[in-house]
Amino acid sequence: MSLAIITSRALDGMAAPEVQVEVHLANGLPSFTLVGLADTEVKESRERVRAALVNSGFAFPHNKRITVNLAPADLPKESGRFDLPIALGILAAAGELDLARLAQCEFAGELSLAGELRPVRGALALALALQRSGKVRTLVLPLASAAEAARAGKVRVCGAAHLLEVARAMQAGDGAEPLPVMLTPPSMPADQAFDLREVRGQAAAKRALEVAAAGRHSLLMVGPPGSGKSMLAQRLPGLLPPMDDDEALASAALQGLAPGGFDLARWRQRPVRSPHHSASAVALVGGGSPPRPGEISLAHGGVLFLDELPEFPRAALEALREPLETGQIGIARAARSTTFPAGFQLVAAMNPCPCGWLGARTIGRSCRCTPDQVARYQGRLSGPLLDRIDLQVEVMAVEPSAMLAQPEGESSAEVAERVARADARQKARQDRPNAGLSGAQLDAVCPLDAAAATFLQQAATRLGWSGRGLHRAIKLARTIADLAGVDRIEVIHLAEAMQYRRTLPGH
Repeated sequence: MSLAIITSRALDGMAAPEVQVEVHLANGLPSFTLVGLADTEVKESRERVRAALVNSGFAFPHNKRITVNLAPADLPKESGRFDLPIALGILAAAGELDLARLAQCEFAGELSLAGELRPVRGALALALALQRSGKVRTLVLPLASAAEAARAGKVRVCGAAHLLEVARAMQAGDGAEPLPVMLTPPSMPADQAFDLREVRGQAAAKRALEVAAAGRHSLLMVGPPGSGKSMLAQRLPGLLPPMDDDEALASAALQGLAPGGFDLARWRQRPVRSPHHSASAVALVGGGSPPRPGEISLAHGGVLFLDELPEFPRAALEALREPLETGQIGIARAARSTTFPAGFQLVAAMNPCPCGWLGARTIGRSCRCTPDQVARYQGRLSGPLLDRIDLQVEVMAVEPSAMLAQPEGESSAEVAERVARADARQKARQDRPNAGLSGAQLDAVCPLDAAAATFLQQAATRLGWSGRGLHRAIKLARTIADLAGVDRIEVIHLAEAMQYRRTLPGH
């Protein structure tokens, strides 16, 4: 048989479209031609495959005209994931492998010159795409990538360390040696390195942190240096409820698309991303060719912590507006466009002014900034962006003497228990956190009695809230009521929610 067709998959954002690797051996001038909109990395596979086959003991058809087509032709292909299917296609076209067995599998893997299989990026995305296709096939991957893909659960995944292992499993007859099936690795317990008990004082800020965790609300903390903003932000992940299967799979698939790949030890642990304030808009949003996820997508299902918020480039900050509303981010380029999930929880921290001491009550510290400097500094955050941040709280510095006198507060486990109960109420009522409620759902799940509606209307008129700000206050009040175990929103819940919608000091 001079023609063989091997099934593999490309990567297009989070999607992994099917690719047919067609290999044809013909008589004529010896050559090795690779077509099908292949990137440079894919074209270089000709030399890797040639050396891997020879060093693995196979006879390379040097006297044949080899043509490899990666179909569909209009789909860009990148990386070395097609090395393994190309090598198997050459062996199958030469009659050394069983085409029926090859047709029952999908292959991806990069080859070393010695024939060893190296991991590929996006292994879990490949497994999820095969699962969604509904086709009953076995996914064959390098061992490290197979362990990641096995997290999909419903796809049969086999791992191999060398080209010889895969070739022996695909041979005709009874002499084939089956590949080991990868089992889902056990989940590792989350590492609770930061405990809320360690934060002395700051009762108001800790309460805001609890509300933010219970409803997955975005949070902005404003305060002088050393007041504990970063310390509080580090403890938010320990308050969040565990990830469900869909969240864990989506988060792991996105992590697998990043250069560092997905760490299996962090399965079901919410990601925490904290980019430096010099990060560009592309670093936050994502981009490149092919498009890859940025920090906001890599934080999907977890926390995105932006310290020194006004120091970020204006374009990077404005790029947060869309995903804060929709939970996804679209990356459009001239040749390709991709949409990544971006359901992150934003936690940001900033000083109230350039020197950091505006409104500080610390002895010996006073603000040296002029009103114009304060206005310019705070003006780096646009009104539309601030309007999309649910909680805006002031974190005041605690005097050392008062800090030492403060007793230990509640532990993260105690607060997380209340958060879990509030989260369960939300899932039973609307199957999503309160922060994700749409305008149409507010009337159904956030009913207000006459007294609460009048109170809210008067406050919104006096404070000059936008419609978005009004809705976010209602969502906050709904979360506060859930923490209290109350079905209806009362005036006391709205009053607390309004305290979290205050403007920056000095505004």
